[in-house]
Amino acid sequence: MLVIIGLALGGVLRGQELINAAKVRNIASQLDGVKLAYLGFNDRYRSMPGDMPADIANANMPGNPGGCGPTRGTPAFCGNGDVDPAENLVVWAQLAHANFILGAYNGAVGAVQSATVAPSLTTNPANSFGGYLLLVSDADYGDATTTTPRVVLNVKSGGMVPAATIAELDRKLDDGIAGTGAIRIAPVWDNVTATCYTGTLGTGTLAYTAGLSLNNCGSAAIQ
Repeated sequence: MLVIIGLALGGVLRGQELINAAKVRNIASQLDGVKLAYLGFNDRYRSMPGDMPADIANANMPGNPGGCGPTRGTPAFCGNGDVDPAENLVVWAQLAHANFILGAYNGAVGAVQSATVAPSLTTNPANSFGGYLLLVSDADYGDATTTTPRVVLNVKSGGMVPAATIAELDRKLDDGIAGTGAIRIAPVWDNVTATCYTGTLGTGTLAYTAGLSLNNCGSAAIQ
């Protein structure tokens, strides 16, 4: 009887491991998909998605996806070559209308360059946990060396992800450390909680709290 119980328990644990591994692969696949989409968009249009002005986007894509402003330079961050936070919703509308991603997203440009616009299912693709993906040039990522990291293009997995899944994603794709390498903790976006990591930003103590049952974490993939 004990042997049978042991075998059954082992099967359950093995099944859970497979499920968790599939979730990690799903997030990794989404991050790769976003990267391929924006690189393809940039190669075709010589512009970053979201940063393309409305007049150019509407003239080159069916369905009038809109853009970061009426023309390049209006507002000042429109057409500057970066995916500024205010352009975070326009990204998905332009990628979808250009057929680089599936979905029907109706993005709107924000009024303030430094402020991301709140996402919804009509504006952003979601991860398998219900968090919203983000492609943006910002400094919202964990860094073990400074509290003021430089602004870089990055893809955020979206929140609602278990801390253990984010930690495993980092181990699979990078160095497994929350504040170094290409995969980092994302401290703010999509209501991610600060308890997803231990230590202090800007110090070598930064680490994932993978041992706790936290389900509102997210990562940033530095591009």
